[in-house]
Amino acid sequence: MKKIALITGITGQDGSYLAEYLIKKGYKVHGIIRRSSIVKTDRIDHLYEEPWKKSRKLFLHYGDLTDGSNIFYVINKILPDEIYNLAAQSHVMTSFEQPEYTANVNAIGTLRILEAVRSLKKKKKIKIYQASTSELFGAAKKPQNEKTRFYPKSPYATSKLFAYWISKNYRESYGMFISNGILFNHESERRGETFVTRKITIGLSKIVLGKQKRLYLGNLNALRDWGYAKDYAEMQHKILQQKKPDDFVIATGKQYSVKNFIEEALKYFSINIKWKYKGLKEIGVVKSFDKKNKFKFKLKPGDKIIEVKKSYFRPNEVDDLLGDAKKAKKILKWTSKTNFKKLVFKMVDSDFKLLSKK
Repeated sequence: MKKIALITGITGQDGSYLAEYLIKKGYKVHGIIRRSSIVKTDRIDHLYEEPWKKSRKLFLHYGDLTDGSNIFYVINKILPDEIYNLAAQSHVMTSFEQPEYTANVNAIGTLRILEAVRSLKKKKKIKIYQASTSELFGAAKKPQNEKTRFYPKSPYATSKLFAYWISKNYRESYGMFISNGILFNHESERRGETFVTRKITIGLSKIVLGKQKRLYLGNLNALRDWGYAKDYAEMQHKILQQKKPDDFVIATGKQYSVKNFIEEALKYFSINIKWKYKGLKEIGVVKSFDKKNKFKFKLKPGDKIIEVKKSYFRPNEVDDLLGDAKKAKKILKWTSKTNFKKLVFKMVDSDFKLLSKK
């Protein structure tokens, strides 16, 4: 029989890539989506088939991690072999504005899933993958691995820390198969538009197309370990195929700043940038254009295209994250396939082509 997987957060970046991966593996994939007057299934529309088709492999259910009875109903109805809990209020800045909601979804929402599985009348060994985050490390010294002490610096990170520890607690207390994947930053063309990487690729594309004059950002010096989200879908599946549950740091082991991301993105347009001033007064201006430039734009050397704004800084900044994924490489036989340059190119290329049509 085909394995059955349940994915929370299936309409998000990670959920959509994982759904694709599992369907190719022969799974029947069920996903939980929130009911809304605005349809937000564009990332998985290509996988969807009409309900009456016997061949369909994707099944969607309305639900929400804030509704425990609904979560129990869906899990009890499906009785999946594997659950991938990817749903979250995942925007760090928003977590400072909505800390209670963030905790309700990320922390208590995870607990609701664990309790639902533990309380099932039809006993079945369901494997659970809990999506965790490098934000757990916060101010911890780099590189960060499975043994590094956590130091969360936001309501988002703190809520995810509860989810991490309650997952370990249920694993040890009740013998449940629950594994945490501590993922460092992973981006793609499907990343939400309010996240800094997409904000950069969209903003620069609009500037080149003459649809926007300037891109406003916060901490340009923040250092991150950026991977490609599509590569990480394979890893999430691998974690649940192990004989015993365990926790893994997933990262590329290489680090780049927000400035580095901007500079690499501008290479797509054959633009070189010059940074001027420091701190909140820092700006990025066009320095020059490569001779092979094929783009027609009105930009000229000296034009200010990047500006720092205090409002985009977090109340409590995380400056330095770098993952050590030696354990994942050894046990899961997994390494990231897409390097930083290819990642940035994919994202800029996708956004520029999309915006060029509008």
